[in-house]
Amino acid sequence: MKKRNKILFKIIALALVMSFSIAEPVAVYAKTSEELEQDQKKLEQEEKALEKQKKDLEKQSKDSQNKLNSANSKIGDYSEAKEDTQEAIDETNTELVGLMADIEMIKEDIAYKEELIDKTQKEYDEAKEHEETLYAAMVQRVKYMYEKGNLSYVQILLTATSYSDALNKVNFVENLYEYDRIKLAEYVAAKEAAQAYGEQLEGEKAELETSQYELEQEQEYMEELLAQYKATYADYEVKIAKAKQDAAVYTAQIKSQQSGIASLQKQIEAKQKEVDEAKKATQEAKAAEDAAKAEAEGNGTGNTDVASGDSGQISGGSGSSGSGSGSSKSYSSPGSLSGSNVASYACQFVGNPYVAGGTSLTNGADCSGFVQSVYKAFGVSVPRTSWAQGSYGREVSYSDAQPGDVIYYGGHVGIYIGGGQIVHASTQKTGIKYSPATYRSIISVRRFI
Repeated sequence: MKKRNKILFKIIALALVMSFSIAEPVAVYAKTSEELEQDQKKLEQEEKALEKQKKDLEKQSKDSQNKLNSANSKIGDYSEAKEDTQEAIDETNTELVGLMADIEMIKEDIAYKEELIDKTQKEYDEAKEHEETLYAAMVQRVKYMYEKGNLSYVQILLTATSYSDALNKVNFVENLYEYDRIKLAEYVAAKEAAQAYGEQLEGEKAELETSQYELEQEQEYMEELLAQYKATYADYEVKIAKAKQDAAVYTAQIKSQQSGIASLQKQIEAKQKEVDEAKKATQEAKAAEDAAKAEAEGNGTGNTDVASGDSGQISGGSGSSGSGSGSSKSYSSPGSLSGSNVASYACQFVGNPYVAGGTSLTNGADCSGFVQSVYKAFGVSVPRTSWAQGSYGREVSYSDAQPGDVIYYGGHVGIYIGGGQIVHASTQKTGIKYSPATYRSIISVRRFI
């Protein structure tokens, strides 16, 4: 009996041990290691999907940034062109005022010439009338003398009552003749002088009228040019407004995209944490399953080694290193100040970029910034804007242009390098380049040294 109880106790104890050894794994590990591994793979796929969304959004953000940079560059280009156009408007207005003043002065001169012509015509008419009157009187006297029988000095003497009376009569005739001759000559001279002066005045008047016509033609051209400048100015205002609107849209897009990228990064980090926890749970489940299996098979050494080496960390993205193929270009020093050295030095920078508002010969400059920086390298200080450079230094004719001279085209400048060529910061598309010097109408050629 005592032996039976002992056996029964052992059976109950064994049953209790077995129940504990079976129930404990079921309570702790609700899922098998295979199920946990599937969950882990699913989380890793979700993490990869989030990373792909982040990369796509980063690409969109980069594209939006490029568009924003382009819009800002356009704003700079349009703003500079608008300023140049405003300068052209102001300059044209000034020229118009001068033209109108010159036209009014010429009109006054023409009116004055007409008064002189009228006065001279009257003098001519009076002189001609006196000439005709005196000539008619002389004709009458000569006719009278002939009708009276060709009266001679002898007859005058014979009819004289005395010697003194004869002398008086002879002197009277001679004086009368001399008077007629002198007066006639005076009137003829006055008439010819009036006629010559009148012809001179008519010629001067014709020249003034020609000048007035030319000035009025120039005024008409300047008014048309001013209208074009104003239309261009308004067009630049529209373009600037459009570019600013685009920039605002791109800025908003970038902010939204950056916010999305930050949100996705947080989701990726949270998902990475879930993946790490799933890996740990999978490893622990496998270890427990291996231990239970070993115990069930009666190999209960309890020395099951669990490989903990896990290299499954997912990198946070493909950080591409911007290698940048910027080849280093060497430039020679300016050398001594001379026109040819200025031209040679400027030519080194052909191919470098055009940047609105820029003054860097290597990283980018606009037309006037390029000219200013080239001369600055030689220690020569010149104005910043193209309009100011167009009136700086001294003017020379294009036929006398030498390398180093600056050619002003109205809102644009370039450095003459000889052979009918210039080097200039042209546009954002073409950068610093060569062009024929006469590719646009030349306003002025300036010499700074």
